[in-house]
Amino acid sequence: MIMKIWRWFWQPTQRFAWGAIFILGGLSGIIFWGGFNTAMEFTNTTKFCISCHEMRSTVYEEYKQTVHYNNASGVRAGCSDCHVPKAWTPKLIRKIQATRELYYKVLGTINTPEKFEAKRLVLAERVWASMKATDSRECRNCHSYETMSFKKQSRRAVEKMQVAFKQGKTCIECHKGIAHKLPAGLDDDDD
Repeated sequence: MIMKIWRWFWQPTQRFAWGAIFILGGLSGIIFWGGFNTAMEFTNTTKFCISCHEMRSTVYEEYKQTVHYNNASGVRAGCSDCHVPKAWTPKLIRKIQATRELYYKVLGTINTPEKFEAKRLVLAERVWASMKATDSRECRNCHSYETMSFKKQSRRAVEKMQVAFKQGKTCIECHKGIAHKLPAGLDDDDD
């Protein structure tokens, strides 16, 4: 009986058989895409990021003390808001780059607080270089010079922001310690 149905399904006409292949292929594609996209979005959650004790016990604890975690407006920036692009192609590229981090996770490169602190400067410089290369794209998802209210900023902040704007500086050039403590041994000329 099953063989008869199978033959009927595939043999009536070549066109019908190709149609079935196209439909099944399309359904498979939709299922694959749904699973892939779900995985991409899950790995963008703060819950996923802090599932590694290296992140949970170090940079996450620092981040909880910043304005990006707790502020008067109630808006919270999660890990991916600062570390993962919003646009799909740059996001995919970043996710592929992140597979390298899994290799170091397996090796235990930063699995103790001491090892993490020893690598903090290298890790931070890598993130800063990436942010500078993209003109602080992730910062600009929420912040822009054009929409800043200089009347609400302190006099010093207004002076610094306007100079930075005129010089074409990107956010990370001045705001390196905004969400995490600065690494020991940082040689930085910015004030």
